[in-house]
Amino acid sequence: MSKAKLKKHLQELNEEQLREQIIELYEKFAPVKTYFNFAFNPREDKLIEDARVKISKEYFPTTKRRAKLRRTTATKLIKHFQSLEMSPDKVADIMLYAIEVAQTYTSTYTLRNDNFFVGMFRQYEEALQWISGNNLMHIFKPRLERIVEEAWEQDWFNRTAFQDMAP
Repeated sequence: MSKAKLKKHLQELNEEQLREQIIELYEKFAPVKTYFNFAFNPREDKLIEDARVKISKEYFPTTKRRAKLRRTTATKLIKHFQSLEMSPDKVADIMLYAIEVAQTYTSTYTLRNDNFFVGMFRQYEEALQWISGNNLMHIFKPRLERIVEEAWEQDWFNRTAFQDMAP
């Protein structure tokens, strides 16, 4: 159905029918429920804290299992926050936090997988673009610089790429 047809259909419904449609969507589709829950009760700080815990567990599990080091966990959370239209500074915070946790891990454990470092650079690049695009550089510049310094201190093979991108 096109947007025009949808508008026409909604015009034909009375207020009660519209309410019923919205409630049905809310009950049937999890993304609609998530959207409305966030729109009417945006507990951003709680969501951010939960995201930080999930990201940390990827590198430092609380059980005896091995660290999974999945960058996709953070990426999915970031995309979810962006779809909810969360405050850009909160999204930027999570973007940088994911890299910082990864750097904490690599400062303790040696990794030989170049793909990990390439992924971290890509994540840094995306964070930098997000921060620049939302005029947040004045807030996050020290953290961005610290990430570059840490890449040099840990002798990451792509540290010059980080340096070249640095703000």
